[in-house]
Amino acid sequence: MSQKNAFYAQSGGVTSVINASACGVIETCRQHSDRIGNVFAGRNGIIGALSEELIDTSKESAQDIAELKNTPSGAFGSCRFKLDSLEQNRREYERLIEVFQAHDIGYFFYNGGGDSADTCYKVSQLSEKMGFPVQAIHIPKTVDNDLPITDNCPGFGSVAKYIAVSALEASFDVRSMAKTSTKVFVLEVMGRHAGWIAAAGGLIEDYGIPVLLLLPEIEFDHDRFIAAVRHKVESQGYCTVVVSEGARYADGRFLAEQGTRDSFGHAQLGGAAPVVASLIKQALGYKFHWAVADYLQRAARHLASATDLDQAYALGKAGVEMALDGKNAIMPTIERVSNRPYRWEIGSANLSEVANVEKMMPLDFITADGFGITDRCREYLYPLIQGEAYPQYDERGMPRYVVLKNELVKKKLEAFEL
Repeated sequence: MSQKNAFYAQSGGVTSVINASACGVIETCRQHSDRIGNVFAGRNGIIGALSEELIDTSKESAQDIAELKNTPSGAFGSCRFKLDSLEQNRREYERLIEVFQAHDIGYFFYNGGGDSADTCYKVSQLSEKMGFPVQAIHIPKTVDNDLPITDNCPGFGSVAKYIAVSALEASFDVRSMAKTSTKVFVLEVMGRHAGWIAAAGGLIEDYGIPVLLLLPEIEFDHDRFIAAVRHKVESQGYCTVVVSEGARYADGRFLAEQGTRDSFGHAQLGGAAPVVASLIKQALGYKFHWAVADYLQRAARHLASATDLDQAYALGKAGVEMALDGKNAIMPTIERVSNRPYRWEIGSANLSEVANVEKMMPLDFITADGFGITDRCREYLYPLIQGEAYPQYDERGMPRYVVLKNELVKKKLEAFEL
């Protein structure tokens, strides 16, 4: 089999373990140097391919590549850039193939969420038609945990751990002050359409914390919510609310909608936490504090789940092995074998079944009142946050996070207008 180069890119919002997937891809490619030549990484994601800004990962030492497992965010840069459909903008897809052809790239590893799966699938289709076959493998990543077929997504376990721990610690604080001060703490978490991250906040109930969840899957009812807050505070003295950024009214409006759209066409959300806190203040007069976890939740490598880290690396490694086995247009997946003890294995899914499909929380994961999680949800969540994978710290007390050289290869094509 002739040797081909590989292209790897990171897409969308990054996570605390996406670099572990990159490490899995690059290290596994290096172990098969007889069949895979160099690994080029896209500078700032797929834009790096379109603009022919290809990072030469062969310039990075084995040690630095290994340190990616301990480093948060996207080491090569990511982007929110969705390619239009083939019918709307065929030129971008053809440009990708031209760049791949110019640099003898036969393997395409795209590390991202649902939109990335869609792009990966389209590239695999078009490359065949253009006479330059490229094996396109999607490496799953999303803190939202909303990709179908796979049991869970790399990035989610660590966010879930961070939110559960942070909500617990803040709730202990509120409990200690509730008699004369703050009665309600509101924490906003990510999750535009699916409430997986907010659900992790429900785990603090196991510590006796009075908590209410506001999930995208359950329509927000003002009066029911206010009544629930009043009940929690009157019966237990305080209350924690974990609200998903995607919480919405019955008519579909987000609690936090600003009326603007991002580059993917998604509604831009301006902050559900202050909205919820204001509603509580107006209705009940309780003193409150609110916080938005925002980037902190997905960048918190210091509190990553060991399970999540292991799975992120394993899926990057599996993606390369599947490509070497001749697979194309697929995504390696996590298949749960058992909960106690927790065991999982690698499976796969066809990209035609993954692209543009979102996985919501099952209704039997949500309590009948819509404000909490069931024992079945707990059984699902706890294994994913198990284990600690702390980074090493230097003598100053700061983590040893690697910064790569990210040297670009020489361009071979004319400039391309994005």
